[in-house]
Amino acid sequence: MWIKASGKELADALTSEIFVAVDRKAAIGEAHGAGDGTCKATILDPEVQLRPSIETTFHAVLEWRVVAHSHSVAVLSHVISPQGRVAAGALLEDLNPVFVPYAKPGLPLTGAITERITPRTQLILLENHGLIVCGRTTHEVDTLMQAVETRLRRNPVEVTDVMPNADPMPGFEWAGEQNWLAQDEHALARVTSGSFYPDHVVFLGPGLPMEDNDDGPPVVLSPGVGVQIRVDATEAQKAMLRCLSDVLRRVPADWTLESIGPEAEAELLNWDAEKYRQWLAAKG
Repeated sequence: MWIKASGKELADALTSEIFVAVDRKAAIGEAHGAGDGTCKATILDPEVQLRPSIETTFHAVLEWRVVAHSHSVAVLSHVISPQGRVAAGALLEDLNPVFVPYAKPGLPLTGAITERITPRTQLILLENHGLIVCGRTTHEVDTLMQAVETRLRRNPVEVTDVMPNADPMPGFEWAGEQNWLAQDEHALARVTSGSFYPDHVVFLGPGLPMEDNDDGPPVVLSPGVGVQIRVDATEAQKAMLRCLSDVLRRVPADWTLESIGPEAEAELLNWDAEKYRQWLAAKG
């Protein structure tokens, strides 16, 4: 089974090696307790230095030839909210979606998925995480994924984004189009209430702080002024800040947001697999 390597981006698929071949039967075994769940031992070529995705086990246990997993803005803007999930369920009803409550990526998530699906399940919405689409061919999966994206797409609300007159802190610069997150009172309350999906925690840390600290957060909010991002921030960190802005511009003001919570954040920050992803991102 070919799986995306941890820390690699699909955008680079045509220009660099981002996939790694693993023994699918061995990966299924790890999903059921035969191994540590990282699937590092399932790599077919021992010379390969890449690590399989931290989500290899759920790709392996899903009995479909093609399994695609994404964290799109359209999907995230629905699955981080109870009202959004209800709306998504109604919009996708004829596609028989299965909703899976948030679980730590890796074996916990694989277990949560297998508890809820049937052999016919092709569409899985992961709460506070993303989307899984399964099918017999890449064309079938692409068609289904595009249908989901089209139905869940929401136009972004217009926001007022003013470039601050004040100087940023040493080592930081103003974020530009994301400054509205700190300037809009409602948005500020939302972004300081917690983290809404795993990749935010991995690349930006828990929530968004309102002052610098010893942990060296890549992004710091200045309430009523703007958003500061470190001048040496990685492309992944910049992308995740844009993602947060894009998601919140598509969540209606009357929808409630649910964060993954401090315990889940701590699990991600202290997880060896996620530290590896952070290391790879920093290298890029």
